[in-house]
Amino acid sequence: MRRILVNTVVKAGYPDCAEAEDGKDALAKLMAGDYDLLMTDWNMPNMNGLELTEAVREDASFKDMPILMVTTRNMKEDIVNAIKQGVNGYIVKPFDAKTLNAKIDEIMG
Repeated sequence: MRRILVNTVVKAGYPDCAEAEDGKDALAKLMAGDYDLLMTDWNMPNMNGLELTEAVREDASFKDMPILMVTTRNMKEDIVNAIKQGVNGYIVKPFDAKTLNAKIDEIMG
């Protein structure tokens, strides 16, 4: 799934993409890199997407970074919880490239 997301994002005109094994890896890469958008799945080992979002939002240097949650979790409570944690956009799998592109454009403003 990560490979599909990366390919879709690159084709949408965002060629500088990095992928992570899990939330801890993503947080480490984010802290060491220069990124404009964080896309995360909710369900990841070691640190899930909600925990990653919380950690990112706790760091003042990332307070304005757009975060897109990509997940199979489609319960209203999950969506509300993610938004309360600081997610800017939420997309439920499965989805097509057009939907992903529209959501990225929406949260990148």
